[in-house]
Amino acid sequence: MLRKYSNSRTLGDNVKLGVLTAFSAGMVNIASLLLFFSFSSNVTGHYAILAAELVKGNLYQAAVVLGWIFLFFFGGFVSNMFVIHMNKKNTYVAHALPIVLEIICLVAVGIYGQFFYKETLVETEAMLALMLFAMGLQNGLTASISNFAVKTTHLTGVTTDLGILFSMFTHKEHRKNNELKGKAILLLSIAAAYLAGAVVSGITYMHMGFRLFYAVSLFLVVVIFYDFYKLKLFRYLSNKRTKTQAIQLETIAKQLPNIPEQKKKRTQEEVPAY
Repeated sequence: MLRKYSNSRTLGDNVKLGVLTAFSAGMVNIASLLLFFSFSSNVTGHYAILAAELVKGNLYQAAVVLGWIFLFFFGGFVSNMFVIHMNKKNTYVAHALPIVLEIICLVAVGIYGQFFYKETLVETEAMLALMLFAMGLQNGLTASISNFAVKTTHLTGVTTDLGILFSMFTHKEHRKNNELKGKAILLLSIAAAYLAGAVVSGITYMHMGFRLFYAVSLFLVVVIFYDFYKLKLFRYLSNKRTKTQAIQLETIAKQLPNIPEQKKKRTQEEVPAY
């Protein structure tokens, strides 16, 4: 999921990345809606609220909402900075660091909410800001490494693209197009995973409260260690194959000096005595 970049990624890579991150985004968005009465995985509604606050002349609230929008933007900015500046040195680390930052943000929200939250407006605004930054990180990362094929924190674009794709499938030749079918599978998987994450979050929120953010963070840890485990396994198998080949070459090299002697001995035995 995190080891490959842009056009080197397969449909399977994008589906796995899209499903796992969309599931976590669905969980975070519903948690923020239930806890703070506001969405945190997209900013479309916040643009409308910003306009409304400006019209009303509520400059403080307008500044707060503008700050939320900026943090979502800044999350995408930071993610892509990691990708474009560290990709050549270590692709896996470049792609994993935004997820690590996202986990830190979500765990911070969980700890503060569980132990310190007094339900004041300032606290709510600050925690929502942190969650928007986390979602910006995630959306920026998935879009950047998949060449904008995977966006998982909101479904407006996904739903629009699905509508366009299904209208194209009304033509027979498009129904046979594997690229279009693959894109439809990817988008449907993202939408289904987001919905599933939201439902699971809504059910578990009643029992877990702010501890729900620990569960989401654990889910993202799985995303990171899935590729880490595969990298370690690949290196182990590669090293094992290299050692096996070295042993075989060493065995052949040891046998080489004996070959002339064996040939000489066999030649002497074959020469008839007169």
